[in-house]
Amino acid sequence: MARGKDRAWQRMLSGRRLDILDPSPLDVELSDIAHGLARVARWNGQTQGDYPFSVAQHSVLVLDLFNEHNPDATPAQLLHALLHDAPEYVMGDIISPFKAAMGGNYKDVENRLLGAIHLRFSLSAMPPATLVKQIKKADREAAYFEAVHLAGFAAEEARKFFGEPSLPEFDLEEFNRLIRPWPTREAHDRFVAAFEELSALL
Repeated sequence: MARGKDRAWQRMLSGRRLDILDPSPLDVELSDIAHGLARVARWNGQTQGDYPFSVAQHSVLVLDLFNEHNPDATPAQLLHALLHDAPEYVMGDIISPFKAAMGGNYKDVENRLLGAIHLRFSLSAMPPATLVKQIKKADREAAYFEAVHLAGFAAEEARKFFGEPSLPEFDLEEFNRLIRPWPTREAHDRFVAAFEELSALL
């Protein structure tokens, strides 16, 4: 990361230079998001399996859970769900207790970056509170399933942190494939495929 006057630049593989503190939608590229998220490990890498469980794979899992709960969701709403953790392609996946300890500045930076990502892909910068709540529900259910199947949590312990999932895992199509950690290239490609399928419908 390079710093200029009041700037915090991150150079991306696409060649873009993203100002993390004041991000422009023009500097956001899908290729950078997919590349980064496929390489960022959930749970700080403390998961079972031959590969880390990436944020890209988590995003696809959240999308599927959100879609199950909201079968009439629009492509834009589904895309919001897929991109809910997109700022982590720059900021990494910081566990919730650490985010809380860092306070408001971290969340402000994260929200500005998410807003720029939304605008880049023709979404509303700030989705309605109802949609945010629906996505958060899917996010917490995904975290529950990841905790129990990958991160060594007992079901009772996971329920204390994330609540009881309202959707049994056997009701989710291809659950076993969604929860098995994917290789980096598969996580990248499945994230991009989900994005492209939805964005084509906008």
